[in-house]
Amino acid sequence: MQPTKNPIKKFVILGGGTAGWMTAATLSNIFKNSAVELELVESDEVGIIGVGEATIPPLLAVLNSLGIDLVSFIKETQASFKLGIKFENWHSQGHSYFHPFGEIGRSIDGHDFFQCWLKSKAEGDKTPLMSHSPASVLSEQGRFFRPFEAQNTPLANTHYALHLDSALAGQYLRKFAENNGVKRTVGHVEQVIQANNGDISKLVLKSGQEVSGDFFIDCSGFKGLLIEETLKTGYESWEEYLPCNRAVTVQTESMPSTPPYTTSNAQAAGWIWNIPLQHRTGNGYVFCDKYCTDEQATETLLKSVHGKVLTQPQIIKFTTGIRKKAWHKNCLSLGLAQGFVEPLESTAIHLVSKTLALFLRMYPNRDCNQTLMDEYNRRVRCDYEEIRDFIVLHYCTTTREDSEFWRWCKNMELPQSLSEKIDFFKASGGLIPGTEQLFQQTNWYAIFNGMEVMPESYNASIDALNYNKLKQSMDKGKQAILNCVQKQPSHDEFLQQYCLAPLPK
Repeated sequence: MQPTKNPIKKFVILGGGTAGWMTAATLSNIFKNSAVELELVESDEVGIIGVGEATIPPLLAVLNSLGIDLVSFIKETQASFKLGIKFENWHSQGHSYFHPFGEIGRSIDGHDFFQCWLKSKAEGDKTPLMSHSPASVLSEQGRFFRPFEAQNTPLANTHYALHLDSALAGQYLRKFAENNGVKRTVGHVEQVIQANNGDISKLVLKSGQEVSGDFFIDCSGFKGLLIEETLKTGYESWEEYLPCNRAVTVQTESMPSTPPYTTSNAQAAGWIWNIPLQHRTGNGYVFCDKYCTDEQATETLLKSVHGKVLTQPQIIKFTTGIRKKAWHKNCLSLGLAQGFVEPLESTAIHLVSKTLALFLRMYPNRDCNQTLMDEYNRRVRCDYEEIRDFIVLHYCTTTREDSEFWRWCKNMELPQSLSEKIDFFKASGGLIPGTEQLFQQTNWYAIFNGMEVMPESYNASIDALNYNKLKQSMDKGKQAILNCVQKQPSHDEFLQQYCLAPLPK
């Protein structure tokens, strides 16, 4: 074995925002003691698109890996905590359910808890599944918990994420990256120069300045200036499964109390999100323009929000789908340049960090081995398809027929991979095993149960357990969660005591 031949000596990242600066922060942390150069180019002529401001738990691991102090990050991004998502009117009008982070119950004598719950339900027990979820019970009572005191308690495996200001998050990560030596260049790209083999060799800015590099990372948003407009890799639309293609967003004053969860409220042509930060609330209506005009969507959103409106409504256009090649030649696409699955489960920031981590596992030299690229693109597609299927599940299991949009969702043709998952679950409440999946069993159980999709039976091996003892164990666990939750502070009390953000300037 020989030392690396033709190593990458300089990365050029095109585009700032959360995706660009998260990429810069991650790479700068890895290469801070090496000779590898990092330069980020961003234009002051291009606005930053922030479709959502909610995250999922893996973000905390990313921040930890960078050595970022969580309390400092929360304060500087006006963040609050998120224990899950409350879905209103998705199954039917007036119906709601909760998708929590973390565990739902604990295995009993080696048996999956959900199967134990199905057995108990078949025996006539009417205890809701979410009574066994610490995150759900906390959310219902508007409480958060002290993670540093949760060990050896029923809250020990409760996961949480953040609601944050995406623009402030980008600024925080920019400061971190620049402190690690990342060079920031402000300028609008006028021309992309390619080498004879098709690789990108340099960017020419409007000022005439040239930015050269060995490897380019495209974080230029939906435009995909490098991966699409230059390398023409193509984009695969998933509008036949996820028809929403626009969003209108607006910021409002903060709520009287800060719920520790995101709210997703289904509307006639899509759904409205409410994301509570410490000093304001983010709101948006994700909709399909086949069933609703921009003006109608804006009116619907403004009628639904609470508190004073702080910004002018902004319309954002998008197409759900994935770049046919996320990595091609010496260019990797990340964020919206790579693909977009609507923000229903807050996966956008996660996909940036996860697919960047996957690239680092397959880290190339300047020659960019085709085998590495092919496997990377295959794995990224698997990740996107998993998220796509999970989100489609929310729509296709509706019983609503009160609008053309929901009638379409109820009768939509499903991806084969999702049809197989649904059929498998309906047989006996199980899930097809997978590897390195983002959404675990409890996530799928929460949506199936919330949308009232029930299996024909439970796994018959549960019948080996004594039901009376099983019921006692489940009741004991439920009560232990409730007793522990009632001792926790409210979400606002926790924020004020441990990570209160300063008032915005």
